[in-house]
Amino acid sequence: MGEKVDQTNFTREDRTRYRQKIRRSLDVFATMLREARFEFERPLTGMEIELNLIDDQVDPAMRNAEVLGAIADPDFQTELGQFNIEINLPPRRLAGDDFAELERGLRSSLNQAERRARAAGAHMVTIGILPTLRREHLTGEAITANPRYQLLNEQIFAARGEDLDIRIDGVDRLAITTDTIAPEAACTSTQFHLQVSPAQFAAYWNASQITAGIQVALGANSPLLFGRELWRETRIPLFEQATDTRSEEIRAQGVRPRVWFGERWITSVFDLFEENVRYFPALLPICDIHDPAEILERGEIPELSELRLHNGTVYRWNRPIYAVVNGRPHLRVENRVMPAGPTVADTIANAAFYYGLVRTLAESDRPLWTQMSFRAAEENFHNCARHGIDATVFWPGHGTLPVTELVLRSLLPQAAAGLDLWGVNPAQRDRLLGIIEQRCLRHRNGASWQVETLHALEAQGQDRERALHEMLRRYLPLMHDNIPVHEWPAAAKS
Repeated sequence: MGEKVDQTNFTREDRTRYRQKIRRSLDVFATMLREARFEFERPLTGMEIELNLIDDQVDPAMRNAEVLGAIADPDFQTELGQFNIEINLPPRRLAGDDFAELERGLRSSLNQAERRARAAGAHMVTIGILPTLRREHLTGEAITANPRYQLLNEQIFAARGEDLDIRIDGVDRLAITTDTIAPEAACTSTQFHLQVSPAQFAAYWNASQITAGIQVALGANSPLLFGRELWRETRIPLFEQATDTRSEEIRAQGVRPRVWFGERWITSVFDLFEENVRYFPALLPICDIHDPAEILERGEIPELSELRLHNGTVYRWNRPIYAVVNGRPHLRVENRVMPAGPTVADTIANAAFYYGLVRTLAESDRPLWTQMSFRAAEENFHNCARHGIDATVFWPGHGTLPVTELVLRSLLPQAAAGLDLWGVNPAQRDRLLGIIEQRCLRHRNGASWQVETLHALEAQGQDRERALHEMLRRYLPLMHDNIPVHEWPAAAKS
């Protein structure tokens, strides 16, 4: 999201030129798909984790510029809010002990960054939504001083023509109005990337869509916002509403939202980019000077910068990525459904479950999406976001059942089989999937621990504000000790 932009004002001519250029880029992309010019012989994975910054009182610390200066590592970047940063992990393969090496490397990077962040007066926390956020923390002043963020804010509200209403009905109810996209900064996520071939892309994207609800149920870690207990993964409805360019009347006309689960199974990656162009007007109509068709005719690889920039402003929960690395183009599925945290161990377990299950589903002889409506997958997704690890889901061959029962009976063995296909060390496979298994057996994930601890503190007589701060103080050492969340102690009620 933080990619640099130079242009900040757009004319009608700019938008016309951009529309023509992006359609030309789409034609070039179709040609490249037909001619099979993509890198996929050595599939790689990647990961991004968004982090919150807090001060010594565990309130948001609006200091990302100072913290990034202190960390001085190009793997760490800005995010939308001044209390956010992001770490981007280098691509790697999944075979052998790579998960263990990834976990060690991630812990080392985060520990070193935490030490340096302290020198800038901040601490880092991996959590889906910071429980101590208040409304006054999410105003226009909280947006990072990056021209792209400011421009996105302006363009979204120019498209809407009015302030933004956010309505979330959960255990409690939240109803607020905002004149900036700053509430989006409350949503801190973990994103898994998987490089695939053009021929395989549709199967892996469809499989990721089916898996999304299960992932959210198992890994929910965002139950609280502005002191309210809402959905177990409140990031989902908050993000869907916080960047909505549609007025109420436009929504009623059936115009698609920019944060989007989608509406159909696909047969090609082209389907997704073509939908982007057909359904969504440009937020950032910035053109470069190069003609992608001429570049392709010379035998070179075009960046397709307009197509990529536009794709970056359509926030699919599973997003297609086109990129050029070392002169070779490749395609990735970017899985964006998971919250940050609670621990590195939990994050790597979530990754192992996703990569294993999605491979088994994508390479199945009878694809699951031929047995399941797209609407059912979307309903699973939102039901799992609302209820977390206590959700029920519909699954072909099983009917409607608790998500934990489905995972224990069917999906964990499928995830294990997928990790075997990737060549993952069996000891690593069993350790990581064992974390998922224990979450299901104990009905404990980050969201359930946060809520249980909050309620216990309130039962001891603490008011909601004080209990939120105390809960986060107890969260931090467990996070740093890398104890999987299913082992975290519950607070005793009085």
